[in-house]
Amino acid sequence: MNRFLSDADPRASGVPRRAVLAGGAAVAGVAALPAAAAATGAEAALDAAFDDFVQAQLRRSPEFATNLGLDTGANADLRARLSDQSLAGVAAAKAATRDELARLKAIDRAALSPERRIDLDCALYTRESAARTQAFDFGGSAYGPSPYVVSQQSGAYQSVPDFLDTKHRIETAGDADAYVRRVAAFAEQIDAQTGRMRRDAGAGVVPPDYILDLALAQMAKLRVPAGDALVVQSLRRRAAAKGLGDTAAAQAAKLWEGQVLPALDRQIAAARAMRAVATHDAGVWKLPQGAAFYPAALQANTTTALSPEEVHRFGLDQARALDARLDAELRKLGYSKGPVGARMAALGRDPRYLYPNTDAGKVQAIAYCNDRLAAIRTRLPAVFERMPTYAFEVRRVPPQTEAGAAGAFAQAPSLDGSRPGLVYFNLRDSADWPKFALATTTYHEGLPGHQMDSGLALTNTRLPLIRKLGGFSGFGEGWALYAEQLADEIGMYDDDPAGRCGYLVAQLFRANRCVVDTGLHHYRWSREKAVQYFIDAQGDTEGDAGREIDRYTVNPGQAASYKLGHATFVAIRDKAKARMGARFDLKRYHGAMLANGRVPLDVLRTIGDDWIAKG
Repeated sequence: MNRFLSDADPRASGVPRRAVLAGGAAVAGVAALPAAAAATGAEAALDAAFDDFVQAQLRRSPEFATNLGLDTGANADLRARLSDQSLAGVAAAKAATRDELARLKAIDRAALSPERRIDLDCALYTRESAARTQAFDFGGSAYGPSPYVVSQQSGAYQSVPDFLDTKHRIETAGDADAYVRRVAAFAEQIDAQTGRMRRDAGAGVVPPDYILDLALAQMAKLRVPAGDALVVQSLRRRAAAKGLGDTAAAQAAKLWEGQVLPALDRQIAAARAMRAVATHDAGVWKLPQGAAFYPAALQANTTTALSPEEVHRFGLDQARALDARLDAELRKLGYSKGPVGARMAALGRDPRYLYPNTDAGKVQAIAYCNDRLAAIRTRLPAVFERMPTYAFEVRRVPPQTEAGAAGAFAQAPSLDGSRPGLVYFNLRDSADWPKFALATTTYHEGLPGHQMDSGLALTNTRLPLIRKLGGFSGFGEGWALYAEQLADEIGMYDDDPAGRCGYLVAQLFRANRCVVDTGLHHYRWSREKAVQYFIDAQGDTEGDAGREIDRYTVNPGQAASYKLGHATFVAIRDKAKARMGARFDLKRYHGAMLANGRVPLDVLRTIGDDWIAKG
């Protein structure tokens, strides 16, 4: 059974999802929509701040600009650049956080409309959260604030090749030239991050041995001659398709051999030096200031003020309830003996639910996922007032990035709809994805999960763009987990009892994440204890459980955001049903929860109370 870290993939924009805030809870540098003509005073000040923030962020993060299609006009020069990953670049991000926070605090909140107060509160929250994590003078970002600059899932070495291949457009000779200059900038990014790695190591911040082993293995795969390098092959193929010749690709090949590979060798040497002194301890408790870093990372990811102890107890309570439900469903399938985890492991070995571990079998698995996505889309208008207009599809993670990629993740569509919303499955081993596990993950990553909430945000005419593009893990992952529950409620498993077991074990998995994440980083669990917990509790294979623990190691707190967010959506719905009785309408509930875009869970509870009070 696969246990996946589902989230928007860091490679989606060429920079880690929250790197734009150096560890904050959401993407910070985004623009506001043009201010309404009537906006004055505080609202005008807020609009102006949002406009300024985005322009500054685009200048700091050219990858972000390219991903949004905003590397044009006055920002056309960004198409040939990559972000500054040096210590100076980190300092600039910290200074921007301080300046933007001060500017937002100067706005008169009382003079804003209720909707604009939410906009202000979200912007303040991101910067306050960023300031807390930026106070720790080490690390970087992956799916959230990370104590490590480079790991198996963070660092330019693994994000830039995919970014250049999938996000940098090649239509003209100018595009090809800009690509070449980004290849040179790629080498600079690697060296800048290597410098930060060495600085952190000098301060005692060294990833665990097993994390460095993974990163080194991936670096070795990247270290190939120019003729075999994705970065060069992509440019050569796409330039030829546009009739642009091979000149740019030849230049990129020369840069690859002369600058990128030497920079990569220096990073490999630095990682090997760290590996020589690395310990096997998994949690951030071992690091200088690690005991303080974890609560800050937990707050940044969950957008709650819960302590590690409270999150741990919450996870245990949720897991007990889900274990009982799963037990009942497994008995219906004839799996009645032994612990739930052992029975799920047996179900996962049942040949009826396994696709062949071949390219053909993986094509079948992806086709099944796309079929489930199409099937649920026809049912959603019955429970949603609005539907996203974008196209969505499921794809396989490219084989060259399978080793370090999450089990499943989503990428939002482009703003103009030219690129569909994408759901990726890591099919490195088909046995990790039995058929009964695929459907609920498709609903989580696709519809009505991540692609629903991101698609509706992008088409929400009220939201300023800063809100359309921002994300909070507690909200986004909580909504996607609620989407799994909704799929069950609208009948997607009525003829698929094994699929319902897949849904319930996925819920159980997220509860266990709260236990394991806090176990690793607060209660000082070993990697082996955490792996065994997943094996025993939900039937994971040792390899699959290990990949999960590897991700939690470098992303403290993020794994807890799913179940905490899900519980918040359910609690608001239950409260509304109790207060409204027969007046409760599921469509209106969903509309209210998504009307204000993605918000911190603390803000979501206030939105829910206001909606319930209005009846």
